[in-house]
Amino acid sequence: MENNKKVANENFDWTAYETDAELYGELTKEQVAAQYDETVQKVHAGEVVEGVVTSINKREVVVNIGYKSDAIIPVTEFRYNPELAIGEKVEVYVDSTEDKKGQLVLSHKKARQLKSWDRVNQALENDEIIKGFIKCRTKGGMIVDVFGIEAFLPGSQIDVKPIRDYDIYVEKTMEFKVVKINQEFRNVVVSHKALIEAELEQQRQEIMSRLEKGQILEGTVKNITSYGVFVDLGGVDGLIHITDLSWGRVNRPEEIVALDQKINVVILDFDDQKKRIALGLKQLTAHPWEALDANLKVGDKISGKVVMMYDYGAFVEVAPGVEGLIHVSEMSWNQHLRSAQEFMKVGDEIEAVILTLDREERKMSLGIKQLTADPWEAIEERYPIGSRHTAKVRNFTNFGIFVEISEGIDGLVHISDLSWTKKIKHPAELTQLGADLDVIVLGIDKENRRLSLGHKQLEENPWNEFEAQFAVDSVHEGKVTEVNDKGAVVALGENVEGFAPAKQIVKEDGTTAKVGDVLPFKVTEFSKVTKHISLSHTRVFEEAKRAEENAAKAERRAAAEATKSTVKKINAQVEKTTLGDLTDLAELKAKLEAEQK
Repeated sequence: MENNKKVANENFDWTAYETDAELYGELTKEQVAAQYDETVQKVHAGEVVEGVVTSINKREVVVNIGYKSDAIIPVTEFRYNPELAIGEKVEVYVDSTEDKKGQLVLSHKKARQLKSWDRVNQALENDEIIKGFIKCRTKGGMIVDVFGIEAFLPGSQIDVKPIRDYDIYVEKTMEFKVVKINQEFRNVVVSHKALIEAELEQQRQEIMSRLEKGQILEGTVKNITSYGVFVDLGGVDGLIHITDLSWGRVNRPEEIVALDQKINVVILDFDDQKKRIALGLKQLTAHPWEALDANLKVGDKISGKVVMMYDYGAFVEVAPGVEGLIHVSEMSWNQHLRSAQEFMKVGDEIEAVILTLDREERKMSLGIKQLTADPWEAIEERYPIGSRHTAKVRNFTNFGIFVEISEGIDGLVHISDLSWTKKIKHPAELTQLGADLDVIVLGIDKENRRLSLGHKQLEENPWNEFEAQFAVDSVHEGKVTEVNDKGAVVALGENVEGFAPAKQIVKEDGTTAKVGDVLPFKVTEFSKVTKHISLSHTRVFEEAKRAEENAAKAERRAAAEATKSTVKKINAQVEKTTLGDLTDLAELKAKLEAEQK
C-alpha cells in the first residue's frame, strides 16, 4: 500500500538546500549572516540608548531600538508622562540583550535615573519647565517623581491659592520648576506655583492699576480666617476684615459667607506697593442706625439680645447692627463691684431702659436696675436714724466693716463703734464675712448712698458705771491677757480692760508679769471720754511697803519722844537725890540712852 505523498515540485533539490548550495546565489551562508548582523544595531547590557515607541496599551509600552527584537516595558515607568505617543523617542537602559526567553530587556526608569541628577541641576540652572508625576502625600506637601528622583513639592507651592484637598493631586502629572537643590543630601524641591506667579503678577498689576476706592467688584471667597475673609478678585486677593462683614457683631466669619461663594464687595482702600486691598461687605447696605426708630428717646424701655459679655458690662443688640452697652453698675442698685456674668449671659433676651442715646456717634447706653424702684428714694422712711436692723457682713477694712442691710443699701460700722470695752484691732476679731450683724442707724449719707451704723450702741454705755467702780487709787484683781514692749493689757472683768505700762508690771521679786498672771492692779488713771484705764501692779506692793516703812518710822519716833520725856524727868530729880541715888540714876540714864540708840 502506498502511503507516501509526492511534493508539489518534484524537481526541488533537497540536497542543495541542506548543503546551502546555490541557495544564496554566489554568497555563502556565513557571508549572508555577516551582512544581516551589520543591519542590526549593536547594543550591550548596561548601555543607555534611544528607542522609538511602537505600541502602547494599558499595561505595556513596546519600544524598538533597532535590535533583533523589540522590548516590552511596563507602562508604569511612563506614568510621569501621560501624553506619551507612538513614534515618540525615549531613552532606555539595556538590562539584557537576551533573557532566558531570548527577549531584549529594557528599562526606561533606569535610563532616567542614570541622568536624573544632571538633568535636575540643568533644569534649575536654565529655569526650565519640567514634568513630574505626583506619587503621594507627605507631611507638609507632596512627593513628585522628577526624572526618577523623588522631589518634594511643599503644600504652599502647589498653587497660588490655599489647597484644601491635597488628595486630588495624587497620581497627576503636572509641570514644575526646580526651585532648590541640596547637593550634599541630594534633596530636590520643586514648585508648580512658580509657573503661574509670573502670569498672575502681570494680571495683578493690570487689576491694581484699575482699582478705585468705592468701586464695587465681584469676587470669590478664597479663604476664611478668624480675623476675616480673603476674596479672589480675578488674579488679586483682597481682605474683608471681620468688622467689615456685617453691621452687626460677627463671632465667626462663617456665619456670613462660605468658601467658593461669589459675593459683591466694595473697595475701601488699597496699597500698590504692599499689594494690599481692603474690602467691605457691610458697606453695600445702609447703616442700621439710620433705620432706627426716630421716636426712641432716653427713658424708653427697649428689648434686645445679649451678644457679648465682659466683666465691665454687656452689649445688647436692640436691632440688627444696633447695640447698647449695659455697664455692670447699671445692672443692680447694689454698690458692690460685681461681674456682669452674675446678671446675664450671651443669648439672653432682656428688657432695659435707655439711659443715653447719641445718634451721631451711634452710641447707646442701657440700664436694667432702672426697671425697679431706687431703694434710696425713701431711705429716711425705711431706715430712720436710731432704727435697729440685721445686716450681712460684706467686707472688712482696717477701719471697720461694710455691711448690706438690703439689696442696694450699704452701710459702714466704724471699728470704734463695734464695742464699748474691747480694744478691737481688726473687725475679724468680732465677726466673719457673710455673717449677720445687728446694727443701729447712726447717720444717713444720701448723696454717697451710705449709712453710718453702730453695733455697740445696741447696749448701754457701761463706762458710766465703770467711772465709780474703777476710781483712781482703787485696787482690783486683773488677768494679764497680752504683753508687748510698751506694757500689758489686763482684763479687769468680762467687758473691761486696762493697760499697765511696762514699768508697772514688775513684780515684787523683780520679774515681769507674763500672760496668764492674775495680780492686783491699782487704777492710776481713768478716762470715760477716751475709755481708757491705766493700771499698775508695781505700785500695789511698793505703796504697801512704803506704808509699812512709814509705820515703823512713826513707832520709832514715838519711842524716842517717850525716852526724851523720861530723861527730862530724871534730870529734874537729880538735884533732889543723894550721891548714891545719882549713881543709880546715871546708870539708868545711860541704859535708856543706849536703848534709844
